[in-house]
Amino acid sequence: MRFFLSLSIELIGLFAGFLGVIAWIPQIKEVWIQKSHEGISLPTFFLVASALILWLIYGILIVSYSIIIANIAALICILLVIFGVLRIRHSEN
Repeated sequence: MRFFLSLSIELIGLFAGFLGVIAWIPQIKEVWIQKSHEGISLPTFFLVASALILWLIYGILIVSYSIIIANIAALICILLVIFGVLRIRHSEN
């Protein structure tokens, strides 16, 4: 019974992480496809990336696969936005 409870908790975490990653897709599309970067604050995105790295470390320390997977996926999304914005802003200068 304990195994199924633990598995259910991890599945909830994975689903929450999946929804969190889905939330970044419009921003990635805006930067990479529409080449738009107006209104994107890089300091905010760097802060979010830092928080995700800390959550990733936390997930590793407590061996929570849902936290690890969700934060790696979200970090990839954030880095895609950051690098896309940097690329656009560099090409404009």
